[in-house]
Amino acid sequence: MTSSPLPVAPAPQTSQVRGRRRRRLSKLTGRDYSVLALLVGIPVLLDLALIWATTVASVGLSFTSYNGVTDVKWVGWRNYVQIFTIYEPFFRAVRNNLLWLGVLGVIATPLGLFFAFLLDKNIRFTRFYQSVFYMPVVLSLAVVGFIAQLVYSRDHGALNVVLGRTDHPTDWLGDPKINIWAILVAAVWRHTGYVMILYLAGLKSVDPALKEAAVIDGANERQIFFRVVFPTLRPINIIVLVITVIESLRAFDIVYAINSGRNGLELLSVLVTQNIVGEASRIGFGSAIAVILLTTSLGFVIAYLSQIIREERR
Repeated sequence: MTSSPLPVAPAPQTSQVRGRRRRRLSKLTGRDYSVLALLVGIPVLLDLALIWATTVASVGLSFTSYNGVTDVKWVGWRNYVQIFTIYEPFFRAVRNNLLWLGVLGVIATPLGLFFAFLLDKNIRFTRFYQSVFYMPVVLSLAVVGFIAQLVYSRDHGALNVVLGRTDHPTDWLGDPKINIWAILVAAVWRHTGYVMILYLAGLKSVDPALKEAAVIDGANERQIFFRVVFPTLRPINIIVLVITVIESLRAFDIVYAINSGRNGLELLSVLVTQNIVGEASRIGFGSAIAVILLTTSLGFVIAYLSQIIREERR
C-alpha cells in the first residue's frame, strides 16, 4: 500500500502579489506623498547645499587668490606650493595635529579600554562611574576649553592654587612650551569617556561561552582578555582608530575658545579659520588648507568604509 503524497499549497500567482502591492500603495494619499517628499527632500537639499556645495566651492577656490573683495583670479597650484614651502605655521599645525593624534591614541584610547574593562566586571557603583566618565563627552569641546581656562588660568586658575604657586604662578596657557600639553590633558579627559562607551558596548557583546571555554582550558584572566576577548573587539578597534584620527584632525573648538589657536596652539582647522575669516581674508589660501585637511580625513574614512564592506561580505 503506497501512501499518497502530501498536498502542496499552490504558490501565489505573480499577478496576485502585484495586486496586493498596488493596493498597499493605493492606500497612500497625495498628502502622504507630500509629507514623505518633504521629510526626505528637505534634509537632502540641506545636505547638498551646506555640505557638498561648500566642499566643491572650497576645492575650486583653493586654486584662486580670492579674498572676498576682488574678483576671483585663477592661480593654479600656487597656494599649495606656498603652504608646503614658505608658510611656516602650517608645519607647526601639522606637528600639533600629529601630537594630538599620538596622545589620544597612546593615552586616551588605552585608558578608555581599561575603564571599560573594569566597568564590564559590574563592580560596585558601576552606573555612577559610567556616568562620571561619560559626562565630558556630553560637553562640547568649546565648553571643555572654558573649563580648561578656569583650571589653567595664570592668575585665578585652580591648578596654581592647588600647587601652591600663587606667588610665582605658572602661565599654563601662555607658555608655548607647555600650553599644548595642558590642553591635551583636557582633550584626553573628554576622549577617554567616548572610547570607554564604545569598548563597553563591545565587551557586553562578547559571547560568555568563549570565556568559559578559556577558563576550562586553564587560561588566566590576562590570557583570556588578550587571546579571547580582545580579538573579538576588532570591529570596535577599527571604529575607535578612525574616530581618534578624525578627532585629532578636526580639533578646533577647545584651542579657539582659549586663545584663538595662537601662541603655540596652532592646528590645521585653526589655520583655515584664521585665513578665511580672519584679518588676512585669504579665502583661496585658507580653502587650500581646508582641502588638505579634507583629503587627509577622507583617506581614513574610505579605509574605514572599505573595512566595513569587507566584514559584511565575509
